[in-house]
Amino acid sequence: MCCFSRAIKSVSNTNIFARAGEGQSQYLVYSMTLDAKEDLAMVLPLPTMPGAGEDAVHFIDLHDYPDFFQDLHSGFPQPQSYQLSRAPTALAPATLKVVSVGNFEASFVPTLADFNRLDPRFRLPTGAWDKLPQYRAYGFAVFKLKPGAAVIHPMAFSFPRADVARLFFPTVHIHDGKVHRTAKFDHALYCQIETQPKDWWPSFSPAKLFMKVDQAHGLMDGERVCFQHKIVGQRPNQDIWLGA
Repeated sequence: MCCFSRAIKSVSNTNIFARAGEGQSQYLVYSMTLDAKEDLAMVLPLPTMPGAGEDAVHFIDLHDYPDFFQDLHSGFPQPQSYQLSRAPTALAPATLKVVSVGNFEASFVPTLADFNRLDPRFRLPTGAWDKLPQYRAYGFAVFKLKPGAAVIHPMAFSFPRADVARLFFPTVHIHDGKVHRTAKFDHALYCQIETQPKDWWPSFSPAKLFMKVDQAHGLMDGERVCFQHKIVGQRPNQDIWLGA
């Protein structure tokens, strides 16, 4: 899932796609169904390479491809009991660079200390980070979200990863300002990787036969198959890594 700067009513149908880019970069695409009562931010911790500056993350606008995950989902066999929801479908401080990305405003926060440069509404409680010491060397992608119930169109970006041997999926939950040992998962994870991971399903065909690759802005390799892994239910509240 992800971390929210304010309490939310509900979040479900989280979808995450990951693929290695050129050099040390990794692509991430993220979407969910969210119901919130006030302006807030979604924070995605990222294991960025040391010394990454404020321009290290490249945000990618997918507002013209809102069906990215519906198309991706269609490339896999689906049990009758599982279907993705088809519900109908700005960060303020000037001290950090703000990028307009489709229906969002986004910023990259290079370090935990840099959260002080954000509007307090878009920060997590300080005590929350104290309980997550693994993020002391991370950077953070921050997206400003509007109140109300909606399917969030895919948020996409690339970042310079500290560990090029593994793909990273940000799945730690903070929904009420507190860090809980376990969390309720409702996730479909997707990736493109050389070798099929254990417990991941391959797509029927290469991505070009079910994805609009020309609208994916380089995020998807049309010549390769995709893999899918579903996580549903109460699970340890931690991020997921894939690779050696």
